[in-house]
Amino acid sequence: MVWSQIELAQEIEEIRHPAVRESLKFMEINQGIEIHHAGDLPARAGMGTSSAFTVGLLHALSTLEGIRTNKLALALDAIYVEQNLIKETVGSQDQTASAFGGFNRIEFSGEHKIEVTSIKSQRLKDLESCLMLFFTGFSRTASRIARTQIQRIKENAPILRRFYEMVDQATILITNNRLAEFGKLLGEAWALKRRLAKEVSTEYIDYLYSNAISAGAVGGKLLGAGGGGFLLFFVEPDAQPKVKG
Repeated sequence: MVWSQIELAQEIEEIRHPAVRESLKFMEINQGIEIHHAGDLPARAGMGTSSAFTVGLLHALSTLEGIRTNKLALALDAIYVEQNLIKETVGSQDQTASAFGGFNRIEFSGEHKIEVTSIKSQRLKDLESCLMLFFTGFSRTASRIARTQIQRIKENAPILRRFYEMVDQATILITNNRLAEFGKLLGEAWALKRRLAKEVSTEYIDYLYSNAISAGAVGGKLLGAGGGGFLLFFVEPDAQPKVKG
């Protein structure tokens, strides 16, 4: 197994990489295997890379074993591996987004009930051209921050309900090409997200966010659980040089 380390193991239990170890056990791989992983994004940065890796690995192992799978089954398998075998405190959205691909509305209505609807808009390229992504310089372990948020679910119930309402609102704005309003909605989402737990933001993240808004960003939010990783901003093209500078 080659990743940021080189692992030579005779038994699956000897493998230190948790997703590789548990995925091999889950797929009951008993033959010798060599795995190389190279990534362009930093780990623990709120981009869903851990779940994307698990989805990709399970898909590759299924192909190796001659097993035909589908997007939903792949998502559910990745969710099971991360939540039940690795025992990470993570959600289910990253695995689903990685397994299905594209730009989607994802709705969870039960342990094994996931509805994925592709969002169509003639201006998706315009939306992409207005999005800017900045690395804060800090990585963090999402499960630690997520545990804090889980402990505050009852207290944060009104915020979580508003997040749920925002899904329909965002879908309407994007499908009706009201992109600037979607940018403002990102800002509202971030203001609410900061209230979920004190670990979600830091003084430095607040400083970066404030500077981007002052430079012309319409709105934005920190991706992932919080505490570090990437900031996503909606910025009209003519304001992007100033925000980037």
